[in-house]
Parts: sequence; C-alpha cells; structure tokens
Amino acid sequence: MKHLTDSVKPLDGTVGKALVMLDLVASFERPVRFSEILSKSAYPKATVYRLLQTLSNQSMLDYNAQTATYIPGIRLVRLAHSAWRQSALAPIARPILDDLADALGETLHLAQMDDGHVLYVDKRNAEKPVEMFSSAGKTGPGYCTGVGKALLAFMPEKEQARALMRQSFHKYTAATLADLPALKAELLEIASIGMAFDREEHEPGIICVAVPILNGLNHAIGALSLTSTTTHHSLSSIERFAPKLQEAARKISDAAKNWQFPTYRKSYVPGNFNQCQKTIR
Repeated sequence: MKHLTDSVKPLDGTVGKALVMLDLVASFERPVRFSEILSKSAYPKATVYRLLQTLSNQSMLDYNAQTATYIPGIRLVRLAHSAWRQSALAPIARPILDDLADALGETLHLAQMDDGHVLYVDKRNAEKPVEMFSSAGKTGPGYCTGVGKALLAFMPEKEQARALMRQSFHKYTAATLADLPALKAELLEIASIGMAFDREEHEPGIICVAVPILNGLNHAIGALSLTSTTTHHSLSSIERFAPKLQEAARKISDAAKNWQFPTYRKSYVPGNFNQCQKTIR
C-alpha cells in the first residue's frame, strides 16, 4: 500500500514530513487517533509522535486529551483563510460565479491545480442540489474530472509532465481513463476545442463540461465547470452551456490580471530560492 508519506522528497526534511503529517490528519476528515495516523504513515512511531506533538504545540493540530484524537488546529484555519483570500481565485471570481449560477441554475465548480490534483476552491449548487463528491476545499483527481483535464491540457509542457506523473489512474468507474496514453490523447483534443468533459469518469451518473481560465500566456490559472446528472442532461445537452462558461472564464481572467498566484511549482534547489516557485503573470 502506498503511504501518503511516500511523497516526501529527500530535500524536504523535517518541514516536509510535518506538512505531510498535516495532510494525513486532514485526509481523515474527522477526529483521528494516533494509531490510525501511524497505520497510514511510513515513518517510525517515535517520528510520528514527535511530529504530532510539535504540530499540536504550534496550534497547527488540536489534540483532545479526552478522546485522544487530533484535528486540524485553529492556526491552520487562520492560515487557510489568509491563503484563500490571497491565493485562491474564489474571491475574485465570486460575483461572476454568482451571476452565472443565477442565470443557469446548475451546479458550478471553480477549481485550481495543486500538485497534479484538483483543488475545488468554490462551488454553487443547482436549484435542485445534486449529491456529489465535490465541495469547496476538497481535492480530487486530475485525470478523470472535467476541471482536472481542462487544467492539465493548458499547463506549460514541463509542468504538465510533472503533473501527469502524479496521476494514479485508479478505476473509479467503467468510463475512467485507464492509462497515460489515453489521457494524453484526450488532453490534445481538449487543447484543440477549448473544453473538457467528465463522462461519468469519477462518479457514476455525474457528467460535466469544463473550460480553462487562461492567462495572457494561454496557461490555465483555474477551471470552471458545470456539473449535472445523466437523469437531467446528456453530454450533448450539457455542452450547450460551454459558451456561457467560456464567457465567465474570460471575465475571471480579466479580473485576475493583477493577481500573483503561482500557477505551478518547481522543486526547491538549495541556495536558489527563486527556483522554488515560478509565477506566471
């Protein structure tokens, strides 16, 4: 079984281990006991204990002595709120997303790419809400979601290659893309037509059309999607919403022109902080 801690790079050191531990605790989406964390970690028991103790002392985690469980701490909430205001497209896109939701009455998603995975930064429910996996703050796979494929198709070549290596190709449904060649072929088509589809690839009965939000270099800084069910729409009927999505994506792009969020990350090279992150403006 692949552990979440397997993704730590040697140069990340203790800080990298601590951040992975935060990801691990958050991934349970409920209060979690030490034994559960240890079972999912590749680190020795003493290392896990030390990391959890340090994170708790720094209020990045909160430890409940009565239940002997950990949850994300209030300091992490404060940092997340600051990141949302400064680094997420959501505050910029909110009025545009509101107008689009009022006009269409369908489920809308706003997403950004995070290390090859989709981060849903905002969502508007349909007039008749549909139960599905996605919600603001959740992460999802890139290779089998509409927003994920729209983002991947419009990434710079080197960053796309790195993101593609992060895809698991887990078979969620019978329609899920099975391997990298199939995904690459579809990404070429998406780059050509400017839109992507989720054909029940992540959840049975859930379909969507998605478009990239592009900067001046034609690289995706985000993606916008309209999601529905196969009982309400077909792929052909959902495609008719694409022009409205593209219009909204252009408005978000215009509003984000002075925004300085790094749209992709590079590996850190010791002694050269400027190579740690690269920002496309």
